[in-house]
Amino acid sequence: MKYVYYWIIATILLTVPNEVCGQSRDQQVRAKVDSALTARYYRTPYDTNYVVRPDGKLTLKVRLNQTGNDFHAKGTVNGIYSKADLKTSHKTTLSIGASYRGISAAVAINPAKMSGVYKDYEFNLNYYSSRISLDFSYQRSESLAGDVYRDDNPSQLESGDLTLKVVNLAGYYAFNHRRFSFPAAFTQSYIQRRSAGSWLAGISYQGGIIETTDELKVRNPNAPDVSIDVGHVGIGGGYGYNWVLGKKWLLHFSMLPTFVVYNRNKMTVNGVCKEAQRMRFNMIFNERAALVYNFSPRYFAGATLVMNNSVFDDDVVVVNQNKWRARAFIGLRL
Repeated sequence: MKYVYYWIIATILLTVPNEVCGQSRDQQVRAKVDSALTARYYRTPYDTNYVVRPDGKLTLKVRLNQTGNDFHAKGTVNGIYSKADLKTSHKTTLSIGASYRGISAAVAINPAKMSGVYKDYEFNLNYYSSRISLDFSYQRSESLAGDVYRDDNPSQLESGDLTLKVVNLAGYYAFNHRRFSFPAAFTQSYIQRRSAGSWLAGISYQGGIIETTDELKVRNPNAPDVSIDVGHVGIGGGYGYNWVLGKKWLLHFSMLPTFVVYNRNKMTVNGVCKEAQRMRFNMIFNERAALVYNFSPRYFAGATLVMNNSVFDDDVVVVNQNKWRARAFIGLRL
């Protein structure tokens, strides 16, 4: 019997160190990961006289977001002049985000979508670093509605009469990236200590399609089948500035006008297609604005605005798009 007791005691003695070692290894792994993230977080490419990292490991934010998109199209097909002024329903979401040592995640809630009122889908991806910044959005909408004119005869398109699928992309490169910080204005992962500006280079893309739906034919059998294809690529340059006021306020303004080097705008009505000229003096404007107030090193709040506007002129087909996203936020650093 005593051998059984010896065996039990030996098993316990062997098991406990293994568990302790296992816990120790887990702690070591967590410590190494945290150390690597900390080293990466504070390895700033900025001039620290102008831009620094905020104190604290964890940043929590609550954000209220709203987006909208409107289109203006006109053209002559089969001798009939057509014009459309359309816009989507505004999308409003509430999001909660967390960032640990520069790694971020967020969850968004759309009350209108949860209640079934809002049926559109939109995906936004924003990346802001010291040199390169990127705004990407994809929208699929059935809420596009507005006024349509055919030879000055007005009619109205209701929500559900059209489907919209559109992509917007704007990319920036900041030349004065050691003293000028986009993240300070838009993600608050840095703090701009002194005012600074930078010349910008960038590229823009707007592309998508608008089509009439079967629901429109059911509601109005005489309605034409219409398809509007959009595709613009622009290259250009601009300027951005971060203005620091009283060490607590940060104002940001930037504009990047791009010249369209390629477009594939076309309008199809009842199977007859008209295309815009490939090369034309057209432009896409990308504008950004931000306001950030630091109550203290721990608490901050602010608002941002991002817009993409296209300006086109063509004798055959003209399609203009205006996409915007507004955001208000409040945050806490721990």
